[in-house]
Amino acid sequence: MKPSWRPVADIRQLRQRAQLLAAIRRFFAEREVLEVETPLLCRASGTDPNLDFFSSRFHGPPNPQTLFLQTSPEFAMKRLLAAGSGSIYQICKAFRNGEAGRFHNPEFTILEWYRVGFTLQQLMDEVAELLLGLLAPKLPRLSVRRIGYQQLFKRHTGLDALRFNRQAYREYAVDYPEADGMCGEDHALWLDFLFSHCIQNRMPEDTICLVHGYPAIQSSLARLNSNDTRVAERFEVFINGMELGNGFFELSDADEQEARFDREIARRRRQALPDVAKDRLFLAALRSGLPECSGVAIGLDRLLMIATGCEEIAEVLAFPVGNA
Repeated sequence: MKPSWRPVADIRQLRQRAQLLAAIRRFFAEREVLEVETPLLCRASGTDPNLDFFSSRFHGPPNPQTLFLQTSPEFAMKRLLAAGSGSIYQICKAFRNGEAGRFHNPEFTILEWYRVGFTLQQLMDEVAELLLGLLAPKLPRLSVRRIGYQQLFKRHTGLDALRFNRQAYREYAVDYPEADGMCGEDHALWLDFLFSHCIQNRMPEDTICLVHGYPAIQSSLARLNSNDTRVAERFEVFINGMELGNGFFELSDADEQEARFDREIARRRRQALPDVAKDRLFLAALRSGLPECSGVAIGLDRLLMIATGCEEIAEVLAFPVGNA
């Protein structure tokens, strides 16, 4: 079908988006959390092998270079935290190449915030408070439930998320013959596959599900639990089977962070993905001292889907990628 010049989202969705953004800004203004802006164009792409990025050639003097559209504002926001900003939030665009579909658009809107001095539990409370307030008109009976990752994984699959057993995972995924070829000997890939295909759509309805205690193999930029280093101080947010957000008690150890970057770069090479460089400015900020903090990112387009009852992300975007 030939793309139309007209917006895909109707005017009601556009008004509701504006109201949602205004409500979010009121929420953080009441709590004296500072709104910030950071660059969309970055010198480093990030190392996560699960994320593909857009690049652009900058031709200006004195040094022409390749720049990357951010997949997340996280590194730049942590540089602000290290510089003494205090608690901050940002509403901005993020970009991920190769992602388009019912729940994905390569350009999307993200809400990301960091609370200095907050534990992960305090941040989960604040996430629930924000979402309950924003979604009450559409889902008046919305409730909140915290669920341990290991318990959820065991309940629905009978498998141990912390101990990798490829044969057991393969046998459970017998209805998904592509799983073994996709995941191989990669524990983290198996967990992602099994969770998204076999668990996520079985979560309780009309419930803000805060799934916490992710395996350390999926720690990303989160600290490990001081009482059990097999587990990361990480949570994810789901509503009606849709992933909305990802939060961490933030890792502040620069050496550990650099080691994780090295492991991700090695994994990228094994998967024949484009080579990338570590973000040295981010690592320098960590070495200067990141305050104890917890942070979370929420996908606002998906949140708007829930708030309006839309079935596809294109319905809440004026111009999704198909007619941008």
